Amino acid sequence: MNNYTSIIESLLYVVGEEGISLNEISRIIEKDNDFILNIIENLKTKYQDSGINLVEYAHNYKFVTNIVNSNYVEKLFNSGIKNSLSQSALETLAIIAYKQPITRMEIEELRGVSCEMMLRKLMHKNMIKELGRSNEAGRAILYGITDEFLDKFKLVDIDELPKLPSYENNQEESLFD
Repeated sequence: MNNYTSIIESLLYVVGEEGISLNEISRIIEKDNDFILNIIENLKTKYQDSGINLVEYAHNYKFVTNIVNSNYVEKLFNSGIKNSLSQSALETLAIIAYKQPITRMEIEELRGVSCEMMLRKLMHKNMIKELGRSNEAGRAILYGITDEFLDKFKLVDIDELPKLPSYENNQEESLFD
C-alpha cells in the first residue's frame, strides 16, 4: 500500500490547487474508490499536524497550507525577499502581455503546465489583473497586464514590448500565434 500512497501524494502535488477527484485517482491508479479512500484517510491523518493538510473541497482532494501557518505564508507573499520573478512567472507574464486578453486555459495550452497558482502570485504582485469574462462557454476569466507591469519593465505602453521573432512555415507566424 505504501507505493500507492506515494502515487497519490504525487498526484495531489502535481494537480496543485485544482485538486483531483476520487474517481480520477481511481481511474489513474486502476483501483476501486474504497481502496483510494482508505489511503486518503491515512494521508489526512499523516498530514494533520504538519505544515500542509489534505482536504476535500467540491469533491476534489488537494493539499493546502495548514491554517495555523497562514500568517507566515502571508508574510512571505508580502515580503520583499521574494520580490524577483521566477522563470515560470516570467514565462506566464510574457504570454499574458503578448496575448492579452487571455484565459487561464489558453495560457496552460501554451506553457504545457498548470498555471493557476502562478496567476494568483502575479495578481498578488499586481503584475496582472482580471479584464472581464470570455464570451465562450464557461465564461472564463480574461487576464491582462497592469500599469505595475509596465512600471516594473520600464515601458510606457504595451506597444514598447520587443517584437517576437517570426518563423517561416509557408507563412510568417509569431511565437505565440
